Amino acid sequence: MITTTNPATGETLESYAELSGQEIEAKLAKADEAYAAWRRSSLDERSAMLLSLAEAYEAHRDPLARQATLEMGKTLSSARAEVDKCIALMRHMAEAGPGMLEPLHWDLGDDGSAEGRWLAQGPVLAVMPWNYPYWQVVRFLAPAIMAGNVGLLKHASIVQGCAAMMDAMMSEAGAPEGLFQNLAIKSDAVESIIADDRVVAATLTGSEKAGSAVAELAGKHLKKVVLELGGSDPFIVMPSADLDAAVEQAVLARVQNTGQSCICGKRMIVHADIYERFRDAFYAQMQAVQAGDPMDDGIDMGPLSSTDQLETVLEQIETAKKEGATLEFGGEVQDGAGAFITAGVLTGVELDSETANAEIFGPIAQLYRAQDIDEAIHIANAIPYGLGSSVWTQDADEEERFVRDIESGMTAINQFLSSHPVAPFGGIKKSGHGRELSHLGLHEFMNLKTVFRPG
Repeated sequence: MITTTNPATGETLESYAELSGQEIEAKLAKADEAYAAWRRSSLDERSAMLLSLAEAYEAHRDPLARQATLEMGKTLSSARAEVDKCIALMRHMAEAGPGMLEPLHWDLGDDGSAEGRWLAQGPVLAVMPWNYPYWQVVRFLAPAIMAGNVGLLKHASIVQGCAAMMDAMMSEAGAPEGLFQNLAIKSDAVESIIADDRVVAATLTGSEKAGSAVAELAGKHLKKVVLELGGSDPFIVMPSADLDAAVEQAVLARVQNTGQSCICGKRMIVHADIYERFRDAFYAQMQAVQAGDPMDDGIDMGPLSSTDQLETVLEQIETAKKEGATLEFGGEVQDGAGAFITAGVLTGVELDSETANAEIFGPIAQLYRAQDIDEAIHIANAIPYGLGSSVWTQDADEEERFVRDIESGMTAINQFLSSHPVAPFGGIKKSGHGRELSHLGLHEFMNLKTVFRPG
C-alpha cells in the first residue's frame, strides 16, 4: 500500500493499492493500444483534447488545489496558482502547438529538396516529484498529447491523491482510454517499465540520485531521456540594483513553496559595497515570515512536505554548523505534529564544503559576500549544479557578463526566476539535460523524419 499523510497535522489521509506486475502489464498494453490510434489523430483533435482537459481543470480548480495542500503542504493560494498555470500551459499548447509542428523545408539545389516531418514516437514514462504535483506533470503531458504520444506517470508516493485526480481529469475531458495513466507504483518498479519495448522514452524531475539512476537505465536500453534535477541557484545583487526589490524577491525565492523549488534562489551573493544594507533588510524580512496552516489566508508558507523532508533539512543544517558555518537564525522546528520549520540564514559557508555543494530543499538561505563581479561569478559557478540564476544590476556590461559567464540553463535579470509556457526550461551540469516547454520541449520526444524528394 502507498499511504499519504497531511504534513501540517501528521494525520493519515488515504491508502492506495500498489499495482501488481499483472496490472502494470495491463496498463502498458493499454498505452500501446492508445498510441496506435492517437499517433494518427489530427492536430485539430489534439488541440481540442487539450482545451477540453483545461476546462476540466478549471471546473475542478479548488478541489485540485485543496488536494495538493493536504498532501504536500503548500499554501492553498499557491496551489490554486499552480492549477491556473497548468490550465495556461494546456491552452497555450492547444493554440500554438500545431504551428510548432509545421514541416521544415530545405532546398538541395540540383539534388532536389528535403522536408522534415515531426512524428510521434510512443508511450513516455514520466517520473515526477511532489513539490509541484500538477505543474511538473502537465509540463510533460501537454506536449506529449500534442505530439501524438501517450503518457505514463510514476508520481511521488506522498501525492498519490493528486495523481489519482489527474487520472480523473482525463476521463472527465473525454480522453481516449490509455492516453494518460497514473501508475500507483514505487521506485523499484521503474526499471522494468523503462526496459519494456513499448515505452520509448523517459522524463524525470527530481534529485540528482534519481536522475542518475533513470539515465543509466535509459542508456542501457538506448532510450531518450530528459532530466530536470536539483539546483542551488545563485541570486546575485550588485550595487546598481534596486535593493528593496532585490530583498523582497530574495525572501520570496527562499520561502515560496516552503523553499521546496529547484529554481528559486538559494545562495544570496551580494556585492561588498551593499552587503550590510542587503543583509539587514533580508534578515528582517526573513524573520517576519509567517508559517502556519496552509489552508489559511495570509500565511507565507506551510510545512515542509513530510517529516522525512524535515529531518533531511535539519541534518543539512547540522552538517553546515560542523563545517564551520553559522546559522544566524531560524531552522527551528515549530511546536505541533506538523513538519513546520522557521525560515533561516546560513553564513560562513566554505565553497568546498558539503553544504555549498548540496541543495537545501527548505526555507534556509546561504548568504555570501563578493568583493566584485569576478568573485560573484566564481561563487555562483563553484557548485556542481547549473539550473537557474537570478541577477540584479542596472549595468548593461555587468548584465552581459552574467548572461555569458554564469553556468546555468536560465538567467533572470532583475526579477524572480520562474518558468513560462513559451520559453524553454532546463539546466546544465548536474542539473540535468534536455528542455521542457516551448517548441523545444514539444520536440524532445518526437521523431524528426527527413523526407528527400528529387529535383
